[in-house]
Amino acid sequence: MGPLVGPNVLRPSPLPTPIPGGATNLQGRGHGALPWRFRPLSLVFVIKRPSLGRQMGDDMGTTLTAGAVRRTSPAVRLLGVLSVILVAAGLSGCGAVNRVPTLQEQAKSSWSEVQNQYQRRADLIPNLVETVKGYAQQEKDVLIGVTEARAKASSVKVDASTVSDPQKFKEYQDAQNQLSGALGRLLVTVEKYPDLKSNQNFLALQSQLEGTENRIAVARRDYITAVQAYNTEVRTIPGRWIAAILYPDAKPMETFTATPNADRPPNVKF
Repeated sequence: MGPLVGPNVLRPSPLPTPIPGGATNLQGRGHGALPWRFRPLSLVFVIKRPSLGRQMGDDMGTTLTAGAVRRTSPAVRLLGVLSVILVAAGLSGCGAVNRVPTLQEQAKSSWSEVQNQYQRRADLIPNLVETVKGYAQQEKDVLIGVTEARAKASSVKVDASTVSDPQKFKEYQDAQNQLSGALGRLLVTVEKYPDLKSNQNFLALQSQLEGTENRIAVARRDYITAVQAYNTEVRTIPGRWIAAILYPDAKPMETFTATPNADRPPNVKF
């Protein structure tokens, strides 16, 4: 039977033409020299195995592989550098991130101590008034003034928002200042009664009240220092940015206004 001849008969692809030096005409022509059905496969081999592309002399494969290496290597190196920088920044920034809540808690703690000492003073007043009343009933106006000032100071509502609300803080400070003034007038009145000053109850109250006034002065000073540090942090960079992003509720706090001799406790003597 003779060979089949006709337009519909598939003919095998011609073999590569030998070239002097042992190469073929596929070398240097890229995967385009292969039949279409083999070209995608050849590209996969070239990408995954660059050595195969070099062995075949595939210029496109070699160029693609080299280009990929040139594009990937700098990106990987850059990513590594950025990662190191971010990690270093994160580690060094931990102190800055934690500084805002740390200073805030210190200021709140100092504020609590101020309240405790003012309350301690308020608790001493009833005994003081009763003792004075037994020796100086005619000093009714002074005693009423102290009692009313204490009631007003105790009625001022204090909550977590007081330290960041100028109006509430001023109301609290004014009430405590009025009580301090009433106590001062009472102590001046006591000077007119020698028998009252020698009373054992007065001697005990003298020690307690003087110690309380000293604690109030120290607590106020510590609070002012803590608030100044905290307010500086949340009002300056980078603390301002950190507070805005991580601690949106961190607001500047109010502090006591300066008054004459406010840094010294009153001299309590009977």
